[in-house]
Amino acid sequence: MAVDTTPRSTTWTHVDGEWLPGNPPLIGPTSHAMWLGSSVFDGARWFDGVAPDLDLHCQRINRSALAMGLKPVKSAEEIAALAWEGVAKFDGATAIYIKPMYWGEHGSPGSVVSVDAESTRFALCLFEAPMGGHGGTSLTVSPYRRPSPETAMTEAKTGSLYPNSGRMIAEARGRGFDNALVRDLNGNVVETASSNVFMVRDGVVMTPAANRTFLAGITRARVIGLLRKAGFDVVEATLSVEDFLQADEIFTTGNYSKVVGVTRLDGRDFQEGPVTRKALELYMDWAYGRSESEE
Repeated sequence: MAVDTTPRSTTWTHVDGEWLPGNPPLIGPTSHAMWLGSSVFDGARWFDGVAPDLDLHCQRINRSALAMGLKPVKSAEEIAALAWEGVAKFDGATAIYIKPMYWGEHGSPGSVVSVDAESTRFALCLFEAPMGGHGGTSLTVSPYRRPSPETAMTEAKTGSLYPNSGRMIAEARGRGFDNALVRDLNGNVVETASSNVFMVRDGVVMTPAANRTFLAGITRARVIGLLRKAGFDVVEATLSVEDFLQADEIFTTGNYSKVVGVTRLDGRDFQEGPVTRKALELYMDWAYGRSESEE
């Protein structure tokens, strides 16, 4: 029986100069991206009339393309303008995920494995996706690790890194948790399987130092800046699992759900604490323009 490829929510995709509804067939069996993984993407959000840091997400997709060996064919400004054009196609009742993508169509001359930058294609996909994370999330330490820059293309937000995240989440859910706390090859905590992670102890906010094994996200940087501006001591440091187990609060940041409190880490339960609530409040106030811009 054929698999139903209809998207699970209202979806519009801009490709080759036109907007197409649903899930248009774009990648074939000989496409380099389908066969050999040369794809990158980014994700921004639209909700309640705002698209926080859309410009930064549009800039990052072009950096990811270059890291993958692809050729950006749109400027960040062009991508952002298309995103707003796409947003207008929705009814505005549901939050939207904004996903620009590049991928390679052919291998380079003389090596099918290496992508031909001149064959780069671009698409911008927008789909309805309600904001999640309400009620908190639970974590367990994953047995799987994040790769180092020498072993994977960690400098890019590439689809090829996400099967590793997928197995982390599947393994965690098989043990009754929502997500996984993930370590690097040296055993230090770096993030969750799908978001950046923070902890609070004795009033100090701490987050794993960016060490090129994980994506130090745009929302992560925004929250760090907003908390520091509000007077919090925020430290980027090398952190262990034990550090997190001894924390007063844990929360995650990411584009998909912004700021989410952690309610359980393995055998320890947590309450959503005041710093977690303040981080979300500060972010939303900034997103809605209720506070002074933080650059």
